[in-house]
Amino acid sequence: MAIMKISPIKLSFLLFFLSFSLHQLYGQSYKFTTSGVSVLEKNERGKWGEWSNLELVNLVVNLDTNKKRIVVYSRIIQVYDILKFVPAEENKTDIVYTFICKNIDGEECTLSIITRKNQDNRKQLYINYGNRIILYNIFNA
Repeated sequence: MAIMKISPIKLSFLLFFLSFSLHQLYGQSYKFTTSGVSVLEKNERGKWGEWSNLELVNLVVNLDTNKKRIVVYSRIIQVYDILKFVPAEENKTDIVYTFICKNIDGEECTLSIITRKNQDNRKQLYINYGNRIILYNIFNA
């Protein structure tokens, strides 16, 4: 069996090209726009209340997998550092991308981007702190 020899320059170029391609494939930035927000909170007894009325909002949400960060550009900018990427889950009705995060105050939370397959692929962003959940209706910008 003959072994093909590759010059160091060609090998360097090939490795650079492959690493650049993989970086582009796995390190991406996604931009969304919100159309509404609603909040759900637990009461003093630890029971979930009712979702607040949907408030129309037009905000930008940026998911940057390179920087491991999600930013919601609301009146007070919400910055979430991604601690863990959870494998995507899919069932008959939803596709769920989940991220374990820490906000700028050091508070841990779970962010999930859910695509509702039975609702014309409507997307929602859930920010779950355990005792309160912020829900944004989002679409690709």
